[in-house]
Order: sequence, then C-alpha cells, then structure tokens
Amino acid sequence: MDQYDYIVVGAGSAGAALAARLSENPRWRVLLLEAGRASHPYSRFPVSFGLLIDNARANWRYESEPEPGTANRAIPVPRGKMLGGSSAINGLVWVRGQPLDYDTWAQMGARGWSWQEVAPIFTRIECYESGNGLNGRGTTGLLRVTEVPDQNPLYDGLFKAAIAAGFKVNRDYNGEDQEGVVKTQASISGGRRMSVAHCYLKPAMRRPNLDILTEAPTRRVLLEGTRCVGVVYERWGRRVEVRAGREVILSAGAVATPQLLELSGIGNPAILKAHGIDVAHALPAVGENFRDHINARVVWRVKVPAVSYNHKARGIGAVGQVLRYVTTGGGFFSLPSAPLLAFLKTRPELATPDVQMHLVPYAIKDPKRRKLQTFPSMTVSVYQLRPESLGSIHIRSADPDAHPAIRFNFLSDTIDQRTMVDGFRLIRRLVEAEPLDGLRGEEYSPGKHVQSDEEILGWIRANAQTAYHPIGTCRMGPAGSNAVVDEKLKMHGLEGLRIADGSIFPTMPSGNTNAPCIMVGEKCADLIRGAA
Repeated sequence: MDQYDYIVVGAGSAGAALAARLSENPRWRVLLLEAGRASHPYSRFPVSFGLLIDNARANWRYESEPEPGTANRAIPVPRGKMLGGSSAINGLVWVRGQPLDYDTWAQMGARGWSWQEVAPIFTRIECYESGNGLNGRGTTGLLRVTEVPDQNPLYDGLFKAAIAAGFKVNRDYNGEDQEGVVKTQASISGGRRMSVAHCYLKPAMRRPNLDILTEAPTRRVLLEGTRCVGVVYERWGRRVEVRAGREVILSAGAVATPQLLELSGIGNPAILKAHGIDVAHALPAVGENFRDHINARVVWRVKVPAVSYNHKARGIGAVGQVLRYVTTGGGFFSLPSAPLLAFLKTRPELATPDVQMHLVPYAIKDPKRRKLQTFPSMTVSVYQLRPESLGSIHIRSADPDAHPAIRFNFLSDTIDQRTMVDGFRLIRRLVEAEPLDGLRGEEYSPGKHVQSDEEILGWIRANAQTAYHPIGTCRMGPAGSNAVVDEKLKMHGLEGLRIADGSIFPTMPSGNTNAPCIMVGEKCADLIRGAA
C-alpha cells in the first residue's frame, strides 16, 4: 500500500491545475489518478472538438435519460476521457463569466468566492496574448488565450448587423462588462489547443513528487469513521488501495464525482439502499442541483459560398484547409467552436446579459458526429446564461462501469422557457438586419414558418442539444442548505475529503465553463496551501 500526502481524482480542468499547483511544494507527495488515457493524437488540434465528439477513446459519451420536456430524446453528454479531461476536447471558448455570478455565490454563503476574490485567480491563470495587462487580464499565466485571428466578410457583416440591430460591440468581454457582440477569445495559441494537460501537467511532470497514473479509474473512496483516508483504484485488472496522509480531492467532474460518492456510500440513503449500497455518510444533496445550458442552433443558407466553411472545408477544400493549418496554423482547423460570440439582454431592464450566442460560419448536418452540412450556411446558437431548471445525476446501479442516469429537466422553469424564446427572437433580429442582406440566404432551420412562442418553444424542445456545461451536482454552500461542500470545498460531515470541479458551482456561471473550472482548481490549491 502506497502513501501520498494528497490524492487528486480526475485530471480534468480543475484536477490537473490543482495537482500541478500542489506539487510545487517539494515536501508534498501528490498522486493524480485519471480514468482515461494519457492523450489522443487529435487532441492538440483545435478542431478536435468536432473530431472527438463521439470517439470512445477520448470521450465518455454519456447520454441523458429521455424526458418529455425535450421530446423524449436521449441527448449526448460528451465528457473528456484523458489527461486534460474536457479541456482536451472542448470548444476552446474562453469565458470567465460575469462579476455578478461570483458575487451571487458569495451572497448565497460561499464566502471567499466573490468576484473581487476570484478575479485575481483568473488573472493568474491567463497569458492573454492580445492584452496589455489592463482590465484585470493576465499576461504571465500558464494558459495562453488569444483572440480568434480568422478573417471573414461574414464576421464583418455580423458586427455591422449587430450595430444596426441596436446591439453594441465589446472589445473585451472577459473584463468587467460582458455585454456585446465580440470576437471570441480562445484557449488556442500558435494553432495548438491549450488544454490543462499541455499548460499545467506537462511542465509539472518533471517533478519527482508528482505521480500521474492514467487508465486508472477510481472505484471508491476509503472512509474510516468520518474521515477519508484514501481511495481504491483499478488498473490493468488489479484493484489497488492507496492512502492519503492529508487529503483526497475529487475532481472527476459534475457527472463522475457524484457517481463516485454514491458508489462509496455517500449520498441520499434512499438511492443508495435501492442499489444495495451500504450508507457510509448520508448527504441527500449529492447528485442534485444539476444544471446545463440547453443550446438552440438556428441555421441560414448563405448567398456567397466563399464565406462559409461548408464550402471551403468539404471535399477537396478540406485538403486546402489542412495545408493552410500546417503551413500557417490558421483556417478551419484552427478555429474554436465559435469565432464570434454575443452576450445580450432579452429585456432592457436587466442589469446584465442573460443569453449567449455563438456565431459560426458553417452548419453541422449531424450534431452527434459533427458532420458538415452539404450547402454553404451559417449557424447562430443561443442559450440562457443562468438557467433555473434543476436536474439530477445519480447511479443507476452499483456497477462502477455503468453510466449514471443524467436527467436535465430542461425548460421545466417558466423563466427558462421565456428566456429561450426571447433569445431565439434576438437571433433573428440580429441576422435579419440589413447589413447582412447581401450574404444571408433563407432560414433553413427551423424555417420562417416557426413564428409563435408555442412554435418556437416546441421546436427548441424537439431539436436543442446541450452546450456541454454540466455543473452543480455537489453544490457549495453552508451546512444545512442542501449543499455538499462548504466554502473551503470540504465535504459536509467528513474530514480529509474535498471536491474541486464544476460540480461545486452553486449556480451557473455566465458562459462556457472551462475557465471557471480551472479557477476552482487554482482556488482549491490556495485553500490547501493556506491551511497547511
């Protein structure tokens, strides 16, 4: 039996950052356990967010339970399955969120998580290559962030259309003010994906006090009374117990962390007993408070084929794009999932934006496999920044290899329904503005026949996917408030066990969740170092 000071379970966005930071102290022995592989050959390329969307070697390929609110569809829930976790397969869109998000966390009882307190962590993470050190943007961090360099007349038209439609253009949406139509900031540099595996783990691997084991799924945490003393992991058919002298930190993500807790006998007693698992620690909030962004994608044909990558990146055009990427690091294969974003208010009285749009110079024919549409087109998608609908993630059996039951409960809240319909209408208002008349063709999906609120909502229920931002299943909050961890990320009622990943978010940050997850890993390292 081996012994470490700290064991980190999960080498995703938070876990990799956390393990790398802890290992900076040469006196601490740190073990990082990752269930997936070390890497995938496609992962370094930005376009891997499409190439690996349904690849079992790199992706857990979860699916949600069919639910009436989304037309009884099983919706894909991709999650990264290698060092870097979902940062190794995500869309690379870098969004911190709004100051209001984190001030709300603090107001809900998560002391130490206000914007004033987390903003310096974001600054520390970033090396923002387009920045000048102002507006709180970092220029010396481990993770390089760049503004998308791709040029396209369609982008110019969209910016002009935004102004004509009454929206503003924002130079830096990751500063104090998020609102406006913007060029995307992406975790890409020199045409390479800036995953946490590349930015955090690769430099840390040289340290003799950090051990990283891949293809080593953790099966359960070890408890002695109310103290966590280690974990059991499996590797190459052999189960191994490993002990933590100080702490175990779970960073397996919003899907796998509650699953691991329940398999360890920690959670809602009724759920545990239903699957024949002895109750080691009753904590009913485990697996609850689940949120994600439901994402509606509206597609238009375009009149000028050259502005669409459906024309430029299909067939022989794909060869040209490969050559462009190899020689310049640019073109289709260098793009994040959206080159342009918009953060907008659906109602003028709102203090901050409540919807996010992704503006994309192509369309996808098969959302599950990310196959390009056959005709020149563009896509504008929308999701509500802070959804109110709550779902759950729970084990469906005591088999650790069985995927958990994921229930989104999308659009169950009337605020969410209203916001998504209004956001859909904002898409049309933007794209149908006069400056795009020379480029915009007919609306292909859903089509102009969908007009009433009921028709729009019905179309969203039947067609929307997720934005791949699961959070909240081990919510942070005070004891007795239906929370799993406290503001120091320690589990309520247990010692020696913390959680550091997107599962601890009390509410959804306003935007893509990769940057906030890395922030959580950095914040957890600060908390541990401050208490040591």
